Amino acid sequence: VTRYTLQCFGGAGGQHACLVADALGMTRVFVHPLAGVLSAYGMGLADQNVIREQAVELKLSEAALPEIAGKLDSLAATAEAELQRQQVSMGAVTSYLRVHVRYEGSDAALVVPFGSLEQIEAGFEAAYRQRFSFLMHGKALVVEAVSVESVVAGDAPAEPRHVLHAPRDMAEVRRETVRMYSGGHWIDAALVVREDLRPGDIIPGPAIIAEQNATTVVEPGWEANLTALDHLVLERRAPRAIKFAAGTTVDPVLLEVFNNLFMNIAEQMGLQLQNTACSVNIKERLDFSCALFDTAGKLIANAPHMPVHLGSMGESIKTVIRENAGRMQPGDVYALNDPYHGGTHLPDITVITPVYLDGAEPIFYVGSRGHHADIGGLTPGSMPPFSTRIEEEGVQINNFLLVEGGVLREAGMLALLKSGEYPSRNPQQNLADLKAQIAANEKGVQELRRMVGQFGLGVVLAYMNHVQDNAEESVRRVITRLQDGEFTLPLDNGAQITVAIRVDTHNRSAEIDFTGTSAQQANNFNAPTAVCMAAVLYVFRTLVDDEIPLNAGCLKPLKVIIPAGSMLNPNPPASVVAGNVETSTCITNALYGALGIMAAGQCTMNNFTFGNERHQYYETISGGSGAGEGFNGSSVVQTHMTNSRLTDPEVLEFRFPVRLESYEIRAHSGGAGTWQGGNGGVRRVRFLEPMTASILSNGRKYGAFGMAGGQPGEVGLNRVVRADGSIEALAHIGQARMQPGDVFEIHTPGGGGFGPP
Repeated sequence: VTRYTLQCFGGAGGQHACLVADALGMTRVFVHPLAGVLSAYGMGLADQNVIREQAVELKLSEAALPEIAGKLDSLAATAEAELQRQQVSMGAVTSYLRVHVRYEGSDAALVVPFGSLEQIEAGFEAAYRQRFSFLMHGKALVVEAVSVESVVAGDAPAEPRHVLHAPRDMAEVRRETVRMYSGGHWIDAALVVREDLRPGDIIPGPAIIAEQNATTVVEPGWEANLTALDHLVLERRAPRAIKFAAGTTVDPVLLEVFNNLFMNIAEQMGLQLQNTACSVNIKERLDFSCALFDTAGKLIANAPHMPVHLGSMGESIKTVIRENAGRMQPGDVYALNDPYHGGTHLPDITVITPVYLDGAEPIFYVGSRGHHADIGGLTPGSMPPFSTRIEEEGVQINNFLLVEGGVLREAGMLALLKSGEYPSRNPQQNLADLKAQIAANEKGVQELRRMVGQFGLGVVLAYMNHVQDNAEESVRRVITRLQDGEFTLPLDNGAQITVAIRVDTHNRSAEIDFTGTSAQQANNFNAPTAVCMAAVLYVFRTLVDDEIPLNAGCLKPLKVIIPAGSMLNPNPPASVVAGNVETSTCITNALYGALGIMAAGQCTMNNFTFGNERHQYYETISGGSGAGEGFNGSSVVQTHMTNSRLTDPEVLEFRFPVRLESYEIRAHSGGAGTWQGGNGGVRRVRFLEPMTASILSNGRKYGAFGMAGGQPGEVGLNRVVRADGSIEALAHIGQARMQPGDVFEIHTPGGGGFGPP
């Protein structure tokens, strides 16, 4: 039966397509000209298309339209010629003309149909507002590319058209009246035979239309029309009655559904942020977090992003609510990074969007927090090892109105980023990432509105409380299995974190007391209270085996005491850049030590930054995690309060003038024990041009402690291997001027072991 064999390109090599004849005729197999995918269509040819695109980079204006139109016409002619060359159906060719438009200075180009200047601008603004929720008035528009899609419609046989008759009364077409079950009860319905109908007839529901090979049920409130093409078309005529299946009383099944719905919204926000961000730090390392909050600013649910962000972001929301009471309006978006008003450290900028429905007050809030590659400060990357006051760490942002009534305040934001003693080194990159955060929030707003449309506002608000109550009950159940304990964890800089946990089994609550922790430091290892609360929230959430969102309900059974003036509750203008990363990790391990549950993981995030005026980069580096009863620690993983990725070597070397010399497991660095601590790693980065490199770390003097007789992990090591072979040792914090050929070497700590070796 094979008539011909056709050779066509597809995938990695040639593919064959056959024309096969049967008794009815020929089944034709054709190839999509772009994708190279075989598609079979029996007795007809599918639509065929050709797409052509060309970069132009023209400012959008009336004067530029003729040139743009000329390029589109040229592309259309090329595309149509390609369709003819492929000898596809000789039907009429339709060409769709499109322009790729972006704001001047922006990277986000959106595709809109070509037309008049007003039509292009309106199409772009509608698409941009839907994606980012704001507009940039006064910004010029740039057409960066034009594209054409030329389509030949398939050769499906033409359908005959019939004369439409006047609609007849139902008595003329009804065969009989039958009983039909609909809407929870039995009703009378007309039984109609399709062959009795003629084009133009209208059959209102309830009715049943029977034919030789189908039965069509017309529900009440609907009607069926027989068209001139002899098609039966059903249309709703009565408004749909809105009924919500879920009630406000807690239901175990719906509780699980809403747990996952809330988390899914946060995950979608994260994907939007990752896809639209500019900097490597957010786009590749995923150093960001997204979450939903209730009307009081309490954390409802989060995606599995950065624990140190999520547990502390609620304080930022509450700051915005408190300082803008009565002034918020739909379309407003706020930005904040001030550690003394809900922030963590200055590179972490939180973008907050109030969610309005029909009322004058916000019903929910959505937030995204991203670690920006640079926000100013003493060193590129904004993680200065030797800062002693907050001004040396970069630009402070407190409750800044980033978007006002749907219009981005770009000039004001750029002015703020360029201000202060140590301004941002790359304000345009900051702005690009802020736009991505706004877009992520807008995704959350859209999904929350969709959820309310499906379930009703009352149900959504009720389950926001239910998920918190469920988290509270889960933590209370865990508390009954805990015992009192205390622990002191020393830091390399001479400070210490002391915590005592006192369990009240009768009330199923616990008191976490940090009395005895070192006083506020002259260095930058001070941690704002929001960071300390994030660590407590994280630890007690990890004790719960159930799949529940990390939310504010986990903290309800806990009383946390943080002495004022301590390094966990510092007074401005104390520097805090290491508190969010190093101190938070130490707090977490100290809590596990007091609980006696597991050995310490590396008590550091190994913050490595480098850069100059053109490039700025930051990363945290994996180490060993602690072992516990029944399990070994993991080697070279991000532990506890960080959950970021390492940048792919290809991306790192493409974007920055460095080479990743090697990255390997640091053998035997995990603590010995019945269960072994995880091993750290060794990371070597070679520099190709002069830069300043900094390390901000801990665990270079004290190893991660073992538990129940287990041994501590190996301490970390920082050093620079110069191009001439000389070695320059660095302390737990250090800075070096790198020259071409120099290698920065970081040996990360291993985790502690559990049980006697």
